[in-house]
Amino acid sequence: MPFVSVRDLQMYYEIRGTGQRLLSISGTGGDLRRSPTIFDSPLAPHFKILAYDQRGLGQTSKPDIPYTIADYAADADSLLNAVGWESAHVIGISFGGMVAQELALSYPHRVERLVLACTSSGGAGGSSYPLHELVNLPIEEVAHRQITIADTRWQEEAWLSSRTAQFQDLVKLTLAAAQEGVDEPSREIGRRRQLEARAAHDTYNRLSQLHLPVYICGGHHDGISPPANLEVIHKQIPGSYLEFFKGGHRFLYQDPQAFKRVIAFLQNKFD
Repeated sequence: MPFVSVRDLQMYYEIRGTGQRLLSISGTGGDLRRSPTIFDSPLAPHFKILAYDQRGLGQTSKPDIPYTIADYAADADSLLNAVGWESAHVIGISFGGMVAQELALSYPHRVERLVLACTSSGGAGGSSYPLHELVNLPIEEVAHRQITIADTRWQEEAWLSSRTAQFQDLVKLTLAAAQEGVDEPSREIGRRRQLEARAAHDTYNRLSQLHLPVYICGGHHDGISPPANLEVIHKQIPGSYLEFFKGGHRFLYQDPQAFKRVIAFLQNKFD
């Protein structure tokens, strides 16, 4: 199994593919045992991808100490050291986008081109939805809330009424995902510590320090990282690109054009 010692962690990671190097930083529930992973995405044929379970998640260590976004960025920097990558393109999705912002700010030599997908800057730029407030709700209510926040169209009666069966299928999938690894030691500790770090994230005042190619993308109907939050990031980062796609928080998998544009940006082939 590919584990490596990274700072205070035993970190699980995988490297697959060929081509330009791409570090993928996952979202709040990132776990490489859950499909689809970044290796199942349209990115896979084009890049040599390094993906990993972040602290508190998946098969990586879950120490019961306070986590910060700076810790997550330092973890990524140390992982790059451990695998011998001096630099790479970076894609950060959702929570991973918060970590990617901090990585690019604190370790700018590591990041060649940066993709920030469905994420937020925190602070004056707006925070992503406070998922930590859902932790103590009944599990079925959490599932319903997660679905309707992730894609705000589910909050519209006309949209929901014609897709009732699809909504119930989403609820079942969300509940099933929530049960994965539920008996693992420290799972809830890691989740809680991660959400604490997420709630304190704030890069807003420093984003203007980024001087590298940055592509910001999101879904028109995302209630977790609303379009307004991405627009603020775009305004803060000189020379950045911003695009929105059909769908919500999972727009990358909802709109076939989304990954195509990410690939074009990373390969420096924007028209």
